[in-house]
Amino acid sequence: MHDPSDFRSDTVTRPTPAMRRAMAEAVVGDDVLGDDPTAIRLEEAFARLVGKEAALFVPSGSMGNLAAIAVHARPGEAVLMEEWGHSVNFEAGGPSRFAGVMIRTLSSDRGILDPDLVRRWIFAGSVHTPRTALLVVENTHNFHGGRVTPLSRMRELRQATAEKGVALHIDGARLWNACAATGASPAEFAACADSVTACLSKGLSAPVGSVLAGTRAFVDAARRVRKTLGGGMRQAGILAAAGLVALDTMRDRLVEDHARMRRVAEGLAALPNWECDPARVESNILFVRWKGGGPAADAAARLKARGVLCFDTAADTIRLLTHADIDDQDVDRLLAEAKDL
Repeated sequence: MHDPSDFRSDTVTRPTPAMRRAMAEAVVGDDVLGDDPTAIRLEEAFARLVGKEAALFVPSGSMGNLAAIAVHARPGEAVLMEEWGHSVNFEAGGPSRFAGVMIRTLSSDRGILDPDLVRRWIFAGSVHTPRTALLVVENTHNFHGGRVTPLSRMRELRQATAEKGVALHIDGARLWNACAATGASPAEFAACADSVTACLSKGLSAPVGSVLAGTRAFVDAARRVRKTLGGGMRQAGILAAAGLVALDTMRDRLVEDHARMRRVAEGLAALPNWECDPARVESNILFVRWKGGGPAADAAARLKARGVLCFDTAADTIRLLTHADIDDQDVDRLLAEAKDL
């Protein structure tokens, strides 16, 4: 058990001892000048993993998504996203502020988009309407409880956009969880898209960073956008070294996080003051309704006082995530304190 038991996010994980050793021993250069060997190794490893020509190490998934949007879409063009998508709701308005694009949000079946609805909102562009340049698919979907868009639906969405000459980008912050949940490979998911980001610090325990992949020409353009946004890092190999360890050693264990989250959901569903549907748990995220009186923020504060950290996301809702720094004893603690509440 950890103290505290931190269920706030899978971003709170600490680097593993192997990562710390790799960071201390990393061979570095100047990544902006293109000669940091460890950063290059990470980019090449990720590109191979997702079956793309090239990749770019970026400080965050938000920067990776913004760079992808800025390359795929010109100012004034339209980008389609699910209505609770991360890039439109939780990345500080970057696509509109820095890429100058119009975001059109689409409803969904708990995070899974309908290809026919996507077709309906693709416009060729005219004197009245902006051209639709890009569809962004978040997989897994954070605010729909870690919902996985299965490979079959990804292929259908790819077909819908390809028919209209529209690019598709996967916001794969938790792509690794989608793979763990379905058994599909990263390359199979990435084959449905022109570009893909994946996070190294969500679930995989690296301290910093995401990677963006696509064609070599796309990555060259994204590198320029990264520089414009202030994301050009010098001795980036110190961080990239941890990312390499993350890719090599942390992906296979994600099924443990999913199993623990199912146990959390089953335990909370059995309590009178908590409401959730364990059948909807597909990965490592759970939104649970608090029915014990008072706002969810008060329940979160009371749990914090008992050594359990979580976030309230609405007046009656708490979000919980499992990750490498949550073990079975932490789950026991959460369920015991939730019952006592």
